Amino acid sequence: MQVTYWLEHAWLDPEVEPGVLVEVADDGRIAAVRKGIEAPPPGAVVLRGFTIPGLANAHSHAFHRALRSTVQVGSGTFWTWRETMYQVASRLTPDTYHALARAVYAEMALAGITAVGEFHYLHHAPGGTPYDDPNAMGEALIAAAAEAGIRITLLDTAYLSSGFGAAPNRHQTRFSDGTAEAWAHRCSALKERDHARIGAAIHSVRAVPARELGTVARWAEERRAPLHVHLSEQTAENEACLDAYGMTPTRLLSEYGVLGPRTTGVHNTHLTDDDIALLGATGTGTCMCPTTERDLADGIGPALALQRAGSPLSLGSDSHAVIDLLEEARAMELDERLRTRTRGHWTAAALLRAATVDGHAAIGWDEAGRIEPGALADLATVALDSVRTVGAVPRLAAETVVFAASAADVRHVVVGGRHVVRDGAHALVPDVPSSLASAIASLRHG
Repeated sequence: MQVTYWLEHAWLDPEVEPGVLVEVADDGRIAAVRKGIEAPPPGAVVLRGFTIPGLANAHSHAFHRALRSTVQVGSGTFWTWRETMYQVASRLTPDTYHALARAVYAEMALAGITAVGEFHYLHHAPGGTPYDDPNAMGEALIAAAAEAGIRITLLDTAYLSSGFGAAPNRHQTRFSDGTAEAWAHRCSALKERDHARIGAAIHSVRAVPARELGTVARWAEERRAPLHVHLSEQTAENEACLDAYGMTPTRLLSEYGVLGPRTTGVHNTHLTDDDIALLGATGTGTCMCPTTERDLADGIGPALALQRAGSPLSLGSDSHAVIDLLEEARAMELDERLRTRTRGHWTAAALLRAATVDGHAAIGWDEAGRIEPGALADLATVALDSVRTVGAVPRLAAETVVFAASAADVRHVVVGGRHVVRDGAHALVPDVPSSLASAIASLRHG
């Protein structure tokens, strides 16, 4: 049904505008945007605060949400963290994954996220036996997103090796289809829906042998689908790739036709100057996940150099140490300040673009991320009167939201014109904390 929203303040990139009327058509797209409307007209739904396009979480592993706090105990590295992750992965079934993902995606909605790129590699039953429906786990994620009221791009992931051709270990047999051809056959059966699109992913150069990379790249190219890959997240991966192939992971991906404007490298942390130039020249995107990268002590990636070279930036919450895209945007700038000891590498508007329009483009929703006619009517409203945001000048609302607000300040979320979060409460999942608690408890005691 048609609906009209009155936005007290709105980000019409690059400006903050007071009194904006957004008319939504039957198809869930914006039909008209009218500025200078001082008061809400009769029948309009009022969104008080600062409304931005819905946020795009371009990199998620939904089941990692069950690791929060558990993996913050003690010391270690990415590799020791991974062992804990495997334990949680081993306990998931399609039903328990659906329950967990539904709660996680509802948490995302409460944080202003209207679309998620789910980097999905947990395909099969323990031991690697396919379910009766070989895509049961992916279907569980697609259904979970629908029930939580957000959009999803299922980035179905090829994961074939424990490292540079070695067979999957006992934890990874659930992830593997055996060959890239078998992966392609399975994920070709996945169907897109109004709220769901299907993309592809290469887990990493260590998990997909070089001879198999082209099969995944061609599958994505034929469908003009997004293609994501964990890239140079760890120095150990770079060193092993040099030993195996005599080149960096980025160069290897280039040699096998993986790079390009529909491809996004996730993390892109430990790159050479040649790697940065390759990614920029091919228009390959970069998804930064600062809260995960710092949680795992991975390092600070060269985001600024990548963007200057021509690599569009997006943001993800990855391991869900926190789910807060405003914090991801803020962290990208603040990490760069710590690295360089200078300030102001990105404007608030540039960081919002990474979290909205460029994030949506990275996961194949090019028609989202803007408040303009023809765009999907996906909106997120952040309070300007919370203890964190009050006192700011409205014309600096973008700076306030990026550098002071948190997910807790999100008041309203609209997806396709439907009010999914109203006054901070989820309209479809009545008790998100209880849903999270029960889903996580079932995995810990399973």
